[in-house]
Amino acid sequence: MSDEELVRQALTGSSGAYEQLARRWSPRVLAVCHARLGRSDWAEDLAQETLLRGLKALPRLSEPARFGPWLCGIASRACLDWIKSAKRGRQRMSSLDEQTEELPSDEDDSSAATEHRDELARLMSQVERLPMPYREVLMHYYYDDYTYEQLAELLGVSAATINARLTKARQMLRERLKVEQ
Repeated sequence: MSDEELVRQALTGSSGAYEQLARRWSPRVLAVCHARLGRSDWAEDLAQETLLRGLKALPRLSEPARFGPWLCGIASRACLDWIKSAKRGRQRMSSLDEQTEELPSDEDDSSAATEHRDELARLMSQVERLPMPYREVLMHYYYDDYTYEQLAELLGVSAATINARLTKARQMLRERLKVEQ
């Protein structure tokens, strides 16, 4: 069923229709939030906030067929609102680079699984430290499995720019990970 049909059903009171939309678009919303905030723990909270805002604002959606891009726009605004909020105080985004996430420990994990989790945590830590344009393109490319053309349309740039950003992001990650070793 198309987004447009699901939006119309949700507007007539079908809660299952919005649930389907939320399931369909939540990975992309999470990618937008992660790219904007640079932290997965905060991104998950803001992705949930975005889905709630989307549900409340659904009657104001003028083009139901464009639900996904509309919801991603809400995600971007939710992240910007959160960054600017008084709850955050005067902490700058650049100061977040020094913060790290704790991985849950599980005594039953094998050493290979633990090593894999550590490598993944190292990689995500470096991805989260990339400048916004590079982080954003990487998140959409790998989270959402977007093509260059889809990314170009979403971000309002050419496919060549997407290629250049992905190439530069990967190069930056390789250099940063090499320095860490």
